Amino acid sequence: MIKAFVVENDRLRLADSIAAAKDSIVWADLLNPTREEEAEVEQWLGVGVPTREEMEEIEISSRLYVEDGAYFMTATLPSQADSDDPVMSPVTFVLRRNLLVTIRYHEPKAFLSFPVRAEKAAIGCTSGETILVGLLEAIVDRLADVLERVSRDIELLSKDIFNPTATKASKRDRDFQQVLKTLGRKESLTSNIRDSLTSLQRLSGFLANALAQGKNGKDAKARVKTLSRDVLSLTDHASFLSQKITFLLDATLGMINIEQNGIIKIVSVAAVVFLPPTLVASIYGMNFDLMPELRWMLGYPMAIGLMVISAVLPFWWFRRRGWL
Repeated sequence: MIKAFVVENDRLRLADSIAAAKDSIVWADLLNPTREEEAEVEQWLGVGVPTREEMEEIEISSRLYVEDGAYFMTATLPSQADSDDPVMSPVTFVLRRNLLVTIRYHEPKAFLSFPVRAEKAAIGCTSGETILVGLLEAIVDRLADVLERVSRDIELLSKDIFNPTATKASKRDRDFQQVLKTLGRKESLTSNIRDSLTSLQRLSGFLANALAQGKNGKDAKARVKTLSRDVLSLTDHASFLSQKITFLLDATLGMINIEQNGIIKIVSVAAVVFLPPTLVASIYGMNFDLMPELRWMLGYPMAIGLMVISAVLPFWWFRRRGWL
């Protein structure tokens, strides 16, 4: 599918097709393009557009390059980022003679919100360069929103870890298991966002050099410079969140170990408490003829008393030492 946009009264307007407004189009957005649609855009743009396999290359030389006067820039962006399992896929931006072409195979939210905003208000998107800068700003704002949500979720998880509400050990164990799963999803999401920000950081540096070589307005250059600083700041924040998740993961495992050690301690104390009574019962359970206590009237009460005393004394000693 191809969406072509033209400028009308300093606002973007969706054109019917590339052929209908060939000379006035400033932005062509390709979503899951067919080979026929790619050929149509290549004929209009004058350069070849990369295939999906070429977009997925990880080498910098395959993601940021200049060909026939056109600047090709590819970044990895998330879609469905409202969940903890976003879809990560590359998006290619092609800039040539104030014309912008975007090629993508998924639906990042910025590609839905930015055209609507540019159609309703005059935000200075009158050329391919300004549209690209505005689109990148919308993408960075979206990534910032995702990191803000992750930060709030991590704060809630921290409270659940260090201030558990469950009183039963079995319920706390189930809660800790759920916390571990949630932390794993948050770490995966944060890692994906950090990878996306890294690709945007490289893209913004490449774009800044491209604008510096052309006769472009100072406003676009200043916005790209600000964009680079924002991306760098968000990358640092994502790294901080990743470190905090690692700390919470270690803390959760430590809390689980404490719970397990408490259970093992109870079992160990119970075994020690009942070991002397078991010894007494074993002695008087032996089948020997010459055991005077067997014919003694107070033999049975004496054995029961010994077992009770031998159980109470270790328990009292453990409590006094503070082991229980």
